[in-house]
Amino acid sequence: MEKLIIEVGSTCTKVDLFDGQEINRIKTETIEFKRNYKKENKLDKDDVEKLISLVKELKDQYQNIYVCGTSIFRSLSDEQRNEFLNLFLNNTGIKFDIISPEKENELTVEGAARNVNKKVAVFVGGGGSTEISIYDNGIKEMVNTPIGVIDIMNKYPDLGDNYATTNIDEVKKVVREKLNLPKQKADTLILAGGGHLRFALNSGISYEKNNLYEDKMQPVMMDIETREKDTDRYYKEISLDDIRKKVDDPNWWYATRAMCAFVLVVAEEVGAKNIIPTDISMVHGLLKNKE
Repeated sequence: MEKLIIEVGSTCTKVDLFDGQEINRIKTETIEFKRNYKKENKLDKDDVEKLISLVKELKDQYQNIYVCGTSIFRSLSDEQRNEFLNLFLNNTGIKFDIISPEKENELTVEGAARNVNKKVAVFVGGGGSTEISIYDNGIKEMVNTPIGVIDIMNKYPDLGDNYATTNIDEVKKVVREKLNLPKQKADTLILAGGGHLRFALNSGISYEKNNLYEDKMQPVMMDIETREKDTDRYYKEISLDDIRKKVDDPNWWYATRAMCAFVLVVAEEVGAKNIIPTDISMVHGLLKNKE
């Protein structure tokens, strides 16, 4: 049976369609819930209306829809949460589920590691939260931190400029101080939670074919030395304005330099030799759990 899953994050809203056999990402919408929440410590009315309009538009095309939220929605007060959930239900006729960080991590890791037969680390990063797992035929260690790239962008807004003026090492130092990090090590780090493959293919950084295992949703990889060198280049030499002119989602690129710092800190901490970027999110685990 056809099913539409809408995953609403702090910045990125992902829409995936399951046709009974395959999952396809049909839309990605940038709604900056966390960035705008900071202004008055509440969800921005325009952001909520934008989400409701998107869901109503999709409801005209699809009957079986599941909507869930992560990160910023977990930070709402009881009053704010109830107000939002009731408003969403009354306007769309669809229940909005708020997923815990532990559940988000489990569901995403399940999708990211489904073709892996060795020990790996899985990084799930977003606008307002970070989850890291060590996976070896199951999750062996999991650490969560209620911070994400928007927290770093608030401290270093120049990272969203055409070229960054803040040094990558300074950003990494702050990220390392804030993140809860795993104790176990892994040679391979899989990047999940959405957008990492899109970044790799469109940012100008280097990559090669994934020769560790076959997965059409994880087609490329890069070694840690290449990723470190290219991240420095992405801060100093690669124009964000040029990228924004070429893509259909220019607002999404705002926090990509901050995300690069998160990736390097986690990769270095777990001792990763290779990095595999993916656009995998919770959808695979959600579908399996709802079969």
